[in-house]
Amino acid sequence: MLMAETNFTHILEKLPYAPPFLFVDGITTLNAQEAEGYYRFRADSAFYQGHFKGAPVTPGVLLTECCAQIGVVCLGIHLLEESGTLGSIAGLALSEAQMEFLKPVYPGEQVRVEGRRIYYRFGKLKSSVRLYNEAGALAARGIISGMILKEKT
Repeated sequence: MLMAETNFTHILEKLPYAPPFLFVDGITTLNAQEAEGYYRFRADSAFYQGHFKGAPVTPGVLLTECCAQIGVVCLGIHLLEESGTLGSIAGLALSEAQMEFLKPVYPGEQVRVEGRRIYYRFGKLKSSVRLYNEAGALAARGIISGMILKEKT
């Protein structure tokens, strides 16, 4: 799956994650209403060794995390940056996730995540997310809410 390269490195640099828990390779769309990005699940990742024996698939919790990092955290950082209130990030709080898994994502697959803002108020962002597998089929969808916790100044 080829993804259009757009330079949102300033957002990626602000993500409070590092490998092996960083599930964003790039962002292709980012505005006040939506974020779209992609990630390739490395075939040699340790979690595939036990999920599932002989027929590995990407765990749903990691698909959810990938959706949250792109559809909530990247979008949230953009919204805070846009309003001039980003400051330093002290942490993140996932407050709600309702996901439906429709197709497996296999080792080595690149996924595309679309996050659409439902609402953003009182520091809480709620997004509708969709995750597409490498073939372009909808593999997961849901609603994820979270808050970016800023350091006290």
